[in-house]
Amino acid sequence: MSKEEITIYTDGACSGNPGPGGYGVVLISGRHRKELSQGFRLTTNNRMELLAAIIGLEALKRENLTVRLFTDSQYLVNAVNNRWLFTWESKRFARKKNQDLWIRFLEVYRRHRVSLSWVKGHNNNPENERCDTLAVAASKGPVLLEDEGYQPNNDTEELI
Repeated sequence: MSKEEITIYTDGACSGNPGPGGYGVVLISGRHRKELSQGFRLTTNNRMELLAAIIGLEALKRENLTVRLFTDSQYLVNAVNNRWLFTWESKRFARKKNQDLWIRFLEVYRRHRVSLSWVKGHNNNPENERCDTLAVAASKGPVLLEDEGYQPNNDTEELI
């Protein structure tokens, strides 16, 4: 791993979906390591998966770094690697969930050279397991923030 390369592992957790949730992030650069986590009162698993990646990228102190981001979120990996995200963006995220986070993700994603890789969750990958532990602990922590961008689904038709 070169000095300019950063490895980020991320995970999100949610007890219920929606429910209390959290994210966990592990950043590795050479022999340096940083862990981040935070919990939220009411959110979804996909929001926490996406927010973990955002927080990891936002934590980088310089721009234009080579970043290898590992996540067990197929939602995130497929959206980027299959280029769906860029189509959604061109259509201004019409009818897409988590618009606020996708916009925030794109802003920080474009500051670096990021490759996303999917790792199977709960499969004995030490860094992914650590992120899961951080995310779950944060979701049960004493300080749960409000996920201000979360909008509950309203699948029922309004009658009045």
